[in-house]
Amino acid sequence: MAETSRTASARGATSASLRERTRAAMRAEVSEVAFRLFAEQGFDNTTVEQIAAEAGLSRTTFFRYFGTKEELVLGKMAEFGHEVAAALAARPESERPWEALRRAFDLVAQPRVDESEPSMNLMQLFSDACSLMTRQWEKEQGWQSILAPEIARRLGGDTDPAGDLRARALVASAISCLDAAADTWRAVDGTIPLSVLLDQAMDTLRAANPTGH
Repeated sequence: MAETSRTASARGATSASLRERTRAAMRAEVSEVAFRLFAEQGFDNTTVEQIAAEAGLSRTTFFRYFGTKEELVLGKMAEFGHEVAAALAARPESERPWEALRRAFDLVAQPRVDESEPSMNLMQLFSDACSLMTRQWEKEQGWQSILAPEIARRLGGDTDPAGDLRARALVASAISCLDAAADTWRAVDGTIPLSVLLDQAMDTLRAANPTGH
């Protein structure tokens, strides 16, 4: 009886895992379709119905995977945050925290090998869709919570971000530099690479405190 129970439990876990993988794959597929439509038509001009139709789904099925079309974009923002955190943790221990943050932000500031300026397209979406701006800020606060522990560790402080003011201040400042660089990038229609603008923004604060972190 115990063996049967364990077998049933294992089958249930496998089934749940399969459902999660299927759900993740479908979300990724719908997201890809949505971003293509956003790039072609603009965020505001793209409807949930269009996204669902292009993905071969009904409107009802779309809402099983995403609560709103805004969630598609904000979900990508959250993904970037976790990727940046992983990149930060992988930086050499010898790097100062500020430099480690700058290099981790390369994931956002530089085009990826397999895509054409995805981060820039994402930022343009934020600029075009004003309704996203407040929630974008909320997502960036989430970035702070996942980046600050690693910076605190590098500073030799508490790994709890609430216990290390220096770590929170550095991360918040770095994110503000990224925001300022993105604003300027949009203002110049992308004629200056985002990575160059981010270097300028972060170097400004570095120059203001040359002996700091």
